[in-house]
Amino acid sequence: MSLRCVIIDDEPLAINVIKNHIAQLKGLEIIKTFDNAIESLDFLRTTEIDLLFLDINMPVLDGLSFLKSLDNKPMVIITTAHEEYAVEGFELEVLDYLVKPISLPRFLKATNKAIAKTQEAPKSITENESIFVKVDKKKMKKVYLDDILLVESLKDYIKIITLNGNYVVHQTLGSFTGELPSTQFVRIHRSYTANINKVDAVEGNSVEIANKRYTIGRNYLEDAKNAILRNQSGN
Repeated sequence: MSLRCVIIDDEPLAINVIKNHIAQLKGLEIIKTFDNAIESLDFLRTTEIDLLFLDINMPVLDGLSFLKSLDNKPMVIITTAHEEYAVEGFELEVLDYLVKPISLPRFLKATNKAIAKTQEAPKSITENESIFVKVDKKKMKKVYLDDILLVESLKDYIKIITLNGNYVVHQTLGSFTGELPSTQFVRIHRSYTANINKVDAVEGNSVEIANKRYTIGRNYLEDAKNAILRNQSGN
């Protein structure tokens, strides 16, 4: 399965270079290109992508400011003519930092990181076990999986909503969800992962959990409903 890629760069020539490099490689698919960051915002909010090639010096909104604004970041490879932003880029946890002109061997090295990252087997927590999460700089809190109702994305943090209270943890929703047992938890939205066992009702494109209704994202609708209904039929 190919990684779904988006390119954001105000230079048509730079976009073409990346397109030509990708055309020579396997495992990558360009689904959209943009010549400025502003125009990409709605698309990225509603479309699941795997990898973003992002220029820094662009009009209206620069690449680094744009990256800070994203709630759910995909893997990001910076593509720029300026080396001086590298430290700030890596502080934002970008996958790699490519300085133009970008050679094919250097591009291949960067994209191989992205492909390898998607193939990593996440450490899985056994169903009905507990997990320790860091809720502040020193305190580790034990949370039982059966007590979790929903996990909500808060940009670079998550809020774990449980029967006994809520906990804010410095981790992305994608990485945390990857550690949870798929038989018990399902991503229902770019911003939500739900405990299947806590879903009280499914109606249209929403679920009810603990008397609150949460929207199921369009891209998650089929898989989420199948997981929830399959779980109920198995009980």
